[in-house]
Amino acid sequence: MATISLNQAIIAINPDAKVTVINDSLDRITWHDNTPVISNEDILAKQTELEADYIANEYQRDRANKYPLISDQLDMQYHDKVDGTTTWQDAVQAVKDKYPKP
Repeated sequence: MATISLNQAIIAINPDAKVTVINDSLDRITWHDNTPVISNEDILAKQTELEADYIANEYQRDRANKYPLISDQLDMQYHDKVDGTTTWQDAVQAVKDKYPKP
């Protein structure tokens, strides 16, 4: 199953497109309000491109859910400054190490 829908691919090609896509099927696309028709090949190529980008950036999504809350990070930074510790840096580095860039 595709991560990126046909509708997302169409909007990535033409942000102003007025279109209905039923069941994410190329055979069920209806173009509205004189929106220029985009070929199935172009839609599928854009979908493949967007999916590759999505997969390549998985580490960013993983990291975002694992970093401490900003309020907690600010508290860590304050205490690191006052106490001469590296709690914040250690916490952030632990997430970066667990979810490295590809």
